Amino acid sequence: MTPPTSRTWARRGTTPVIRVRGRSQRRFSIAAMCCYKPGERSRLVYRPKRHTDHKSGGRKSFAWTEYRDLLIAAHQQLGGPIVLVWDNLNVHKDRRMRAFIDAHDWITAYHLPPYAPDLNPVEGIWSILRRTSQANTAFTDPDHLMRRLRHGLRQIQYRSDIIDGCLTGTGLTLTTPRLQAQ
Repeated sequence: MTPPTSRTWARRGTTPVIRVRGRSQRRFSIAAMCCYKPGERSRLVYRPKRHTDHKSGGRKSFAWTEYRDLLIAAHQQLGGPIVLVWDNLNVHKDRRMRAFIDAHDWITAYHLPPYAPDLNPVEGIWSILRRTSQANTAFTDPDHLMRRLRHGLRQIQYRSDIIDGCLTGTGLTLTTPRLQAQ
């Protein structure tokens, strides 16, 4: 990961330079869910993964089973039904994932229009993560990168106002159906 740059300083007339030792062939993935429930604080549920076998033809991203496990963990943590608003990642539309969602009544899934990152609150999380804990850092090894990722995500996780801001930035609003009097 080439380090993102943000504001920095240097002596007058000297351009600040961040030295990076070549490109790493190691691969990391992070799956995250911004969770909103009216009347409660917003939450971020995430799972980082280091892909150790991607050079030998192994998978270079999360498999549908790992997204399934993330959904199950989120359901247990949140203690209620989940309404997913997903982008059009191919794993999200996998037939096995659809079968899993159809088999569980506590999951309802909606897909965003094709290529609509501005409607996805998690994109705001990635932007904040890159501009804060990842900025101006040349990682010494993969473990250093993973530690910084986890630390940055944990900081965002404890700030529900940041997560709310990512939802507000999409222009989407929370709506709940009104219960009919019986």
